[in-house]
Amino acid sequence: MIGILRGSFIFFADLVRAAYRHDMHPRIDFTMLESYGAGTTSSGRVRLIREISVDVSGADVILVDDILDTGRTLSFARRHVAERGARNVRSCVLLDKPSRRVIPITADFVGFTIEDLFVVGYGLDYDSRYRELPYIAAVTFTDDEDDR
Repeated sequence: MIGILRGSFIFFADLVRAAYRHDMHPRIDFTMLESYGAGTTSSGRVRLIREISVDVSGADVILVDDILDTGRTLSFARRHVAERGARNVRSCVLLDKPSRRVIPITADFVGFTIEDLFVVGYGLDYDSRYRELPYIAAVTFTDDEDDR
């Protein structure tokens, strides 16, 4: 299992604990990708900030992410892990926002499908804030706040 940081960390931890309860003991690693910066819209470019450190050659890998939005991040991550020799790369996302998709991609496992809302909490952030909320909340912006 590879978590895509930072947004997936709480969801990822819950999945790993659930796997243990089902007598599954996956190898665990993380990668860090960035496409948003401090704003609320994707920059259109995905940057690799932290490389995976485990050898995935011949492995079945599940990528775990917080939200599938434009599809750029998950598409990049799938390709990146496959290029490192993974036998099979599947994906699991907490939230899916299909109305924003620009890359044709679907997740193999989806927690919830949501409308085009900006959400925070349970690992998701706005400008590195609100990740710690124990719930997911929609953010309402006024007077061009989302452009700051």
